Amino acid sequence: MNLSTVFVNKPEEINFILGQSHFIKTVEDIHEAVVMAAPGIKFGLAFCEASGKCLVRWTGNDPEMIELAKQNAQAIGAGHSFILFLGAGFYPINVLNAIKNVPEVCRIFCATANPVEVIIAETEQGRGILGIVDGASPLGIEDDEGIAWRKGFLRMIGYKL
Repeated sequence: MNLSTVFVNKPEEINFILGQSHFIKTVEDIHEAVVMAAPGIKFGLAFCEASGKCLVRWTGNDPEMIELAKQNAQAIGAGHSFILFLGAGFYPINVLNAIKNVPEVCRIFCATANPVEVIIAETEQGRGILGIVDGASPLGIEDDEGIAWRKGFLRMIGYKL
């Protein structure tokens, strides 16, 4: 078995969701879940088929996000994994619960705009995701000033009242 990492290649501000599912139907079901959860959302989705033709299947409504999804899914290359890129101004919080409720979805590895490395195990059979490194390590413990900043920020962007 060989271990490696794959860096998710994307613009800094773009959010994505990386997960695992179990069936080719995932492509259409996640597409439907995303547009129902956030009307007007722009996105691209790619899914690594793990049997049959073993193709990277894809969908979406934004050419740039679709291309990001296809390129990153192919680079990751792990069976039954999917990656969903959200257009500017859309966030995982807008669609994450809808995706978790798709019957084929087994696991969500991350939902972030941070730099991410995907930890891959490769065997004779194929590739699998062992986990991810999401962003950087903590540099300390939040103090009163940090708490005040966090609370102010969440209210400023409209996520808290």
